[in-house]
Amino acid sequence: MTPKRIVVAGCGSIGKRHARLLAARPDVQVELFDVDRDQVARTVETIGPVAVHESYAAALDSKPDAVVIATPVPAHAEQSIDALAAGAHVLCEKPLCDTVANGRRMAAAAQATDRLFNVGFVMHFHPACRRVRELIQSGALGRILHVHWHVGTYLTLMLSVSRHQASLEGALLLDYAHQPDVTHWWLQERPTSVFAAGCKGGSQPLQSNPNVLALTMEYDRPLLATLHLNYVQHPASAHCEITGDEGWVHMDMEAGELCIGNRARETVVRELHRPERDALYIDQFDAFLTAIEKQGEPESPVEDAMVSMAIIEAALASWRCGEPVPVPC
Repeated sequence: MTPKRIVVAGCGSIGKRHARLLAARPDVQVELFDVDRDQVARTVETIGPVAVHESYAAALDSKPDAVVIATPVPAHAEQSIDALAAGAHVLCEKPLCDTVANGRRMAAAAQATDRLFNVGFVMHFHPACRRVRELIQSGALGRILHVHWHVGTYLTLMLSVSRHQASLEGALLLDYAHQPDVTHWWLQERPTSVFAAGCKGGSQPLQSNPNVLALTMEYDRPLLATLHLNYVQHPASAHCEITGDEGWVHMDMEAGELCIGNRARETVVRELHRPERDALYIDQFDAFLTAIEKQGEPESPVEDAMVSMAIIEAALASWRCGEPVPVPC
């Protein structure tokens, strides 16, 4: 079988990971593009000699089979639309883009082609997240009343190559689009409104505005989802608690542990789910390439990604105005 040519656009920290993992596959021929030539050179040092394109337009003119977009968020919309128009399948890193309006343009472009368009919500492949989804969908927890996330990590700022968080207002929510996305993936319910409060503070040298944020999502039934996000904690802390009227789950992402409580039996069961981080991305690429080969459906379609984009846009509007904001349809 002829290897698929895949251009990785963007050689920052996540782009390097994509390039490294794809380069290890016998069914893929990796090619690179980034405006930062130093980052391209560092990626080549890591993965070995590969084709490097002088511009994004040149990369698309070469007619690759697929493009992985790992560039800064404001570039996602135009680069995805251009790649689809050039006949390439697309895996666009999360978040989908920077605005709901741009997301709608991306959705229209995806619907106008037979190319696969997938958004890189890699947490869908985390076994702990998949186990929680199974518990919710099976009814084991009863009717879900509350989902609460706490994610704090200064490490994101430390690892960022572009340092875009320093100048991109609201980068905290965009970087952690995983949490609203996974919440929707679990519940399959769209919030009606959000309220967000945030601030910028602390003495750490790397900063973003805000670097601490609390978000509440309301639904059209008795259900709340709350998110605490920060760019301050180091070492990182990441956990989530899901409360239903028949049971509950506490998920510690750093420890890879689930605690599952059952009301009727008055028991708590512990499970360990500790995958290597690379394994999640390998599974994501397996699903992406299989869907291309079999003309299947994307694991994270643009329509689902639009929900998290709508939540983020409403949350940023709420943070700025200090009032609850409806989530746009």
